[in-house]
Amino acid sequence: MGQGHDHGVSAAGSASGRYVGRLLIVIGLGLVTFIAQLLVGLSTSSLALLSDSAHVFTDVFGVTMALVAILLARKAARSAARSYGMYRAEVFAALFNAVLLFAVAGWVIYEAIQRLAEPPEVPGLPVALVAVVGLIMNVIALLILRRGAEHSLNVRGAYLEVMADMLGSIGVLVSGVLTLLFGWRYADPAIGVAIGVFVLPRAYNLGKQALRILFQHAPPDLDVTRVDTSLTAVTGVHAVHDLHIWTLTSGMEVASAHLVIADDADPGSVLREAQAVLAETYALEHATLQVEKPGGTANCEKLSW
Repeated sequence: MGQGHDHGVSAAGSASGRYVGRLLIVIGLGLVTFIAQLLVGLSTSSLALLSDSAHVFTDVFGVTMALVAILLARKAARSAARSYGMYRAEVFAALFNAVLLFAVAGWVIYEAIQRLAEPPEVPGLPVALVAVVGLIMNVIALLILRRGAEHSLNVRGAYLEVMADMLGSIGVLVSGVLTLLFGWRYADPAIGVAIGVFVLPRAYNLGKQALRILFQHAPPDLDVTRVDTSLTAVTGVHAVHDLHIWTLTSGMEVASAHLVIADDADPGSVLREAQAVLAETYALEHATLQVEKPGGTANCEKLSW
């Protein structure tokens, strides 16, 4: 027995769905940075700018992936075969971004090590000027995405992409200034290693969070044992079993459980109170609860998993 109301999730219900416009602005800012670095890098033969433009391109691609995932989740119609729609596309995009960050960070470190052996000539002034433009674009993009990164794993992936870009711009700016003032050619590869080392652990954490959702683990900030205890304390409930809590996508937690109730308990009252406990105490508004009488759990006990 379950509650007789719709648990359907609206198309804009995910945490990412509120930041489509901001992601579009960030993509535009990233393209401005990419084009500026590419043109100046080609005209000056600056390996620093060309390599950073490649980094920016991968980041713009990653943010675009995040946006496409949000739009796909928003537009894909829910059906009997897709009862949860396409919201998991956002998590796959976050995982892809993590892999992309790993690849870019590894490439930056590799290139930096190569340059330590034979540092290239880097023109200081044009490199520094373009780095300033890129830095301004990235700071604006970070401010735009900062709030969304706190609520959405997908937007957090885009936020980390922009942060990596900003660090790249700072690194290019520092190396350009050092080259301009002191002619020190080792500045660029040394800063490249620092950028790669900074990006790698953040890419790891993003990928770890995405995999946690895909493996349907409980949210890390939610105590499943405490939820079990709270449901057991509901009036008329004797026991709780088959309690499952998982995340569909950022901001959308789902739960299901079987409640064993007393013979004289009112199933409707138990369901209403249990749903209220989950929603008000744990913010689990999308919960499917099955009510069972004592002795009615035989089929559940036969399950092998």
